[in-house]
Amino acid sequence: MTTILEALEKGTQYLGDRGIESPRLNMELLISHLLGCQRMDLYLRFDEAIQESDLSLLRKNLKKRSEHTPIQYITNETYFCGHYFKTDERALIPRPETEELVELILQQDFPKPARILDLGCGSGVLGISLAKALGEHCRELVLADLSPQALELARENTKLLATEASLTQTDLLSNLTGTFDLIAANLPYIAENDRDQLAPELNHEPQIALFSGTDGLDCLRLFTEKCSQFLSPGGLVALEVGYNQGEKVQNLLAHQGLTDCTTASDLNGIARFPLARKI
Repeated sequence: MTTILEALEKGTQYLGDRGIESPRLNMELLISHLLGCQRMDLYLRFDEAIQESDLSLLRKNLKKRSEHTPIQYITNETYFCGHYFKTDERALIPRPETEELVELILQQDFPKPARILDLGCGSGVLGISLAKALGEHCRELVLADLSPQALELARENTKLLATEASLTQTDLLSNLTGTFDLIAANLPYIAENDRDQLAPELNHEPQIALFSGTDGLDCLRLFTEKCSQFLSPGGLVALEVGYNQGEKVQNLLAHQGLTDCTTASDLNGIARFPLARKI
């Protein structure tokens, strides 16, 4: 029988030889998911044998990861803002930077109890995390996306996290009614010109949620032109954008008459989170 330690060491070597970053971490995640335990628990179970049926599934998942299928699409879950969310190919994989956006928004002033819009919601992690954190200070959560497949995944996550939400298929701000006290959005912002420079894992994610014109700003330009009419007085818009787009998007928001236009930096010092308000 193969022990956990033996599988871990062999799998780490296999992934490393195929150019997968952090191969041991990836292997620990694959094995802990297989066994239904926490990753750190493996260190107390190194001598435990893995059943042959489990090994067969592990080999299949290991092959997928060696072909650059993201680990989150293999385990079908992501830990985000203190909760586990269902994750699959219907939507983008949540990034740590978006967790930072959640934390930033919770530090801001906006009318409460708030009607919240998560635009381009994908799997719904941004809006659901905000609603969970705000509790009774969230009056209504609206999850909106162009992709019906992403919306179905978001619906599954609202049920998983016991969160009330309205779901709307929309092309940016179409099909939406009323105004919002908070509009949070992580819209497509990668430039088509950068497509060949990206990590191969991104080829497995929905391309419609990644790319937005030659400079990556097509969706953001359209959004900033219309967002003011969907904000209530004192309402806040909070965005996540690319590493070199913060100042440009801040200027786009200011050009539409929004106030208090600033851009906050992520933990790496990158100006990534434009913020603006409506008087």
